[in-house]
Amino acid sequence: MLDKTYQPHAIESPVYCAWEDANAFAAGRVDRKEARPFAIVIPPPNVTGSLHMGHALNNTLQDVLVRFERMRGRDVLWQPGTDHAGIATQMVVERQLMERQEPNRCALGREKFVERVWQWKEESGNTIVGQLKRLGASCDWSRLRFTMDEGLSRAVRKVFVELYRAGLIYKDKRLVNWDPELLTAISDLEVEQVETKGHLWHLRYPIEGKRFDPSDPSTYIVVATTRPETMLGDTAVAIHPDDPRYQHLIQAKAHAILPLVGRRIPIIADEYSDPEKGSGAVKITPAHDFNDFEVGKRHGLPMINIMGPEGKLELDKPDFIQGVELTPQLKATILEFNGVFRFAARKMLVHQLEADGLVEKIEQHVHSVPHGDRSHAVIEPRLTDQWYVDAASLAKPAIEAVKRGRTTFVPKTWESTYFRWMENIQPWCVSRQLWWGHQIPAWYGPDGKVFVAEDETAAAALAKEHYGERVALKRDEDVLDTWFSSALWPFSTLGWPDKTPELARYYPTDVLVTGFDIIFFWVARMMMMGLHVMEEVPFRDVYIHALVRDEKGQKMSKSKGNVIDPLELIDAYGADALRFTLAAMAAQGRDIKLSTSRVEGYRNFATKLWNAARFAEINGCVPVPGFDPATARATVNRWILGESERTLAAVTEAIANFRFNEAAAAIYHFVWHVFCDWYLELIKPILGGVDAKAAAETRATAAFVLDQALTVLHPFMPFITEELWAKLVPVGEARPTLLMLASWPAHRGLESAEADAEIGWLIKLVSEVRSVRVEMNVPAAAKVPLVIAFAGPETKARVARHGETIKRLARLESLEFGRPQPGAVQVVLDEATLALPLAGIIDMDAESKRLKREIDKVGSEIAQLDAKLSNEKFVSRAPEHVVEEQRERKVEAEAVAAKLEQALKRLEAAL
Repeated sequence: MLDKTYQPHAIESPVYCAWEDANAFAAGRVDRKEARPFAIVIPPPNVTGSLHMGHALNNTLQDVLVRFERMRGRDVLWQPGTDHAGIATQMVVERQLMERQEPNRCALGREKFVERVWQWKEESGNTIVGQLKRLGASCDWSRLRFTMDEGLSRAVRKVFVELYRAGLIYKDKRLVNWDPELLTAISDLEVEQVETKGHLWHLRYPIEGKRFDPSDPSTYIVVATTRPETMLGDTAVAIHPDDPRYQHLIQAKAHAILPLVGRRIPIIADEYSDPEKGSGAVKITPAHDFNDFEVGKRHGLPMINIMGPEGKLELDKPDFIQGVELTPQLKATILEFNGVFRFAARKMLVHQLEADGLVEKIEQHVHSVPHGDRSHAVIEPRLTDQWYVDAASLAKPAIEAVKRGRTTFVPKTWESTYFRWMENIQPWCVSRQLWWGHQIPAWYGPDGKVFVAEDETAAAALAKEHYGERVALKRDEDVLDTWFSSALWPFSTLGWPDKTPELARYYPTDVLVTGFDIIFFWVARMMMMGLHVMEEVPFRDVYIHALVRDEKGQKMSKSKGNVIDPLELIDAYGADALRFTLAAMAAQGRDIKLSTSRVEGYRNFATKLWNAARFAEINGCVPVPGFDPATARATVNRWILGESERTLAAVTEAIANFRFNEAAAAIYHFVWHVFCDWYLELIKPILGGVDAKAAAETRATAAFVLDQALTVLHPFMPFITEELWAKLVPVGEARPTLLMLASWPAHRGLESAEADAEIGWLIKLVSEVRSVRVEMNVPAAAKVPLVIAFAGPETKARVARHGETIKRLARLESLEFGRPQPGAVQVVLDEATLALPLAGIIDMDAESKRLKREIDKVGSEIAQLDAKLSNEKFVSRAPEHVVEEQRERKVEAEAVAAKLEQALKRLEAAL
């Protein structure tokens, strides 16, 4: 027997254990040897990570797909794994060492420190795997991979070497996002733009050949900067070629003299300069600004690095003073600023410039400042030697593959984003100055000559061939960007570089489910690597889901205090409720506004299903072997079978086309509003009646339809459906298979237009009466008379068949045919008119006044909302979620007003 109360925590763990005990998640099952494969690779979560709402959405949608395809008979592989998360993991272990007061990373040395990281990984690195299991993820956990396991490490080394030999990996000196706290280059994805209240310093650069006079603008050119400390590395001043204010300087090929240094820097014409901003002139520091770097390349400017890895100024280097006379002023500058941290140097430098009359003005300025997402340090664009992938060359086939439709984005609008990024792609910096990660397979000879090979033995052989003798080699200390190994994920997890059966069967995969924020960082790179290494796209479809925001539409963040923990929601409402909420709200291209109340609402949906199953169990509605639903004769049974078929078709089509919200809405509507609210109510008299044959058919039909509903709902709510599937059987019997391994229902052609019309009429009649009762404030316990006027033969026949059901469901005192009496509220249904004489049941005048008050009240609310939304200042200045909330309130208020107006018209017609 089913428990009286649905308690998700009591069923979810045992159900998951049953799945695992049956090896139900495994790919390559013997019984599916001839089946079509279906493969998805999980976006590998960080090994340091804990389940957040983005993971919950992403993995729920993947699980919906794999459970759906598994039930459709496919040989499903959902490939799981975790990412080694270079920076995050190294930080976690370093923090652990500090907390335990053990020797730090540098004291331990590289080898010992890496051993400690592996130790931590074995002890704590699979936390998120357990959390994904709580969500219900049906991955093939026997194939769990890690981006630094031996097989994937071998794949990484092989690809690096092959790309190097093909000229697609090289070492270069370029600007990177440098984290002065972590002392490494980081990717754009690891940079957060933080709005900061700062300053804009307007500096005067003297014009060469003129005596500097602060009161004479012809003797200097003004540039503005938010980072005055970088001026020491300036190598030009840029102005727009069409700016009339500076044509004389362009024509004269004038130079400015860099303050405090004396460096002679050209005044160049470049469209990067915006004539509308400030003075229209900008300082160019190629070694410390990404835009300036590009300007520097266009004009062949020197690139002078003035900052060390920790953010200290380094001015005692040859390139800083190259071509500059070592004047007393320059010596003083070097002496004063060398070794000073950048922000302290900023204050000192501005103070000195002010003393020299070189500051035109200082403005308050709010601007975005890049910070490391983990260190929270201000990121410094820095010129360093790094390893790069020639992404532009690899991008060409990846662009063409999407244009030709070999890989399709859903929604398709994301393809334009993909093309925009790929067509403007920059070299990909793949080296990181860390210890945890894939150490770059490159060794250096005594003269710095590099030898790239898969291992040291092969590198030594290359070196011997080059030098003619054995020499000592030193390995590159850097590790590869985590995204490098992730780019190989679709094929490396299947065993490449070995030619495994799994690689032959499951590559290319069918679909990738991911967020829009990593289209470039991960999706594009998997496309590039898959096409280059495997000569085939890594996936056929890429489904891009939106963000999960809070109920007001704001992005979740710890600083705002609006983060919703999915594990807490699972504890409170169950995994099924959370999964269904996320799927039901996952409309293509629309962010999810998540609230706890929505999850609670879908827990109530699960409770409704549970109670319906209990009703079925109590009434003996269990599967009947050999039952053919096509033989059903009762109209209500033929109707519910047709509704079930339509729901099956709608859910199947929606999931197959990644319209998860539509699939969820279809099964929700069927279970709650069709099966529970109507069918179970309609069959109660049959189940308790004297017609044993009709009762038996109805029990078999109810069981069949409930089984079908459980099957179709299973991809969304796997725990409760699996539990009910197992329990809803005759006493002493068991299902031949788990629900997750059962077959997806087939279309049987069970729709009946006749049954649809009759039961549809019945439902509409009862609904209309119920609506009038609510609108007119009729007490719930009161029974009212119903008179049907102008009824045709078909309506009379239907009333004859369903009269008692109508009276029971609509709470009618009597049901008869006749003419509407004065004081009756009327509703038209087909050719007939439904008349409810309410004069003696409610105070008609008082009810009219109440409705008018309600209409005035909601009208006032609509007017206030209209005034607010027509106020341009409010719409432009208020947060987006506040404006959207007001718009939603207006739509809701207008709907209420329409219902009240309709009710008043009905009432006035009866007076």
